[in-house]
Amino acid sequence: MAGGIAIDPWSSNQSTDYARIIDQFGLESIDYSLLPNPHMLHRRGIIFAHRDLNLILDAHSSSKPFGVLTGLMPSGRMHLGHKMVVDQIKWFQEQGADVSIAVADLEALATRGVSLDECRRIALGEYVANYAALGLDVENTQVYFQSSRPVVQRLGFMLGKRTNLTEFEAIYGFAGDTNLAHVQAPLVQAGDILHPQLEEYGGLRPIVVPVGVDQDPHLRLTRGIASKTNWFNISKRKSGGLVIGLSLQDENSHALGIGIDGRIDRDRRNSVFEKLTAILKNIGFSDFRANPKHGSIEVPSATGRDRDLIRPALLKLEREMGGHGLLQPSSTYHQFAVGMTGDKMSSSRPETTIFLTEDISAMEKKVKSSFSGGQPSLEEHRRLGGDPDVDVAFQYLKYFFEDDDSALAEVESGYRSGEILTGQMKQLCIDKAATYLNNLNEMRDQTSHLVEEFLASDARS
Repeated sequence: MAGGIAIDPWSSNQSTDYARIIDQFGLESIDYSLLPNPHMLHRRGIIFAHRDLNLILDAHSSSKPFGVLTGLMPSGRMHLGHKMVVDQIKWFQEQGADVSIAVADLEALATRGVSLDECRRIALGEYVANYAALGLDVENTQVYFQSSRPVVQRLGFMLGKRTNLTEFEAIYGFAGDTNLAHVQAPLVQAGDILHPQLEEYGGLRPIVVPVGVDQDPHLRLTRGIASKTNWFNISKRKSGGLVIGLSLQDENSHALGIGIDGRIDRDRRNSVFEKLTAILKNIGFSDFRANPKHGSIEVPSATGRDRDLIRPALLKLEREMGGHGLLQPSSTYHQFAVGMTGDKMSSSRPETTIFLTEDISAMEKKVKSSFSGGQPSLEEHRRLGGDPDVDVAFQYLKYFFEDDDSALAEVESGYRSGEILTGQMKQLCIDKAATYLNNLNEMRDQTSHLVEEFLASDARS
């Protein structure tokens, strides 16, 4: 993208200019003070942006159902980067969310050549085992496989009617030589993200997807497609307020009052508008102006906040009339955790990360050789201090191992002043990491019997 930042979910080369990313892609910054019991990742600005998180917070505050969805690629070992996502899933679950976890076995088969049997072995033995150890609530978590949930694929196929290759090129940068499996995979992911709203999987409710910012293209695609399927659109009115308009499509033209001859069926159209006006009256509006002929209702007193009240009611009506009634997913975005070598973490590059099953001696070697923010000599370090912003050991304390904000601030101050040396910083990280990994290993032993219980009914062999 000329003059802008390109975000590629499959690239290891990603921008960390988060302020520009927020501005360019229309994200909103997170004010952690508005969150119930904010996690350390919130407090430290690591989870830094969102789309429509207010829908989740409103559902939480009013004790209404909401869900959280994540996915896993069963092609490698689980590392600290994955843990950061699980921490967020757990936080949402503690606020009352139900949890759906998609095993992307079809995508792994299509793009990485991993057999379905191997996908299952990796998913259960490596990922689900760690989910249990990390404290996800087995009673409120369902892990499923793409290959055993055909509705995901059917929904992805249906959603594909609402996009085209031009949009894929704009969002992903796809070109003529792009593998078709890469074209299909985002549509299946859209099916993953949206299908928890179907009645058999919990019904209409807000769903939030916590991701690294590099995954935002998938969310933009899914949100755009979901909006295009809606039968009723809500937009801002030029002179203030909101306007509700019909979105005529091949599938709904009859239901929305278009006759076989292409003319308006007045009785059917009026019936639709009686239902729409009833919705507005029930919400508390009385100043609306309906125009069935033009397929619109103006609500001059409605605000942007009111949109969040009106939309679910319209989606429910759409479902009653035979449509899908899909709500755009919410999302949160976290910063990238730096790899041990100073670049991106990757399961395929063991030197860049610490795995959740890492041997303590191997972890220690990685931390000792990790990228440092210290000065070249002891004298210079004492005089100039270190740079914790680039120091991997400090960053790992910040992202993963030090829960206490005051303790972290003290370490940061000591490092910047030169009081704490590079070797001491690395040893602090090693000690914290060793305690964490040992505790996690013990939890894996204690929770191993729960692995099968995390599986949805259609995922059990």
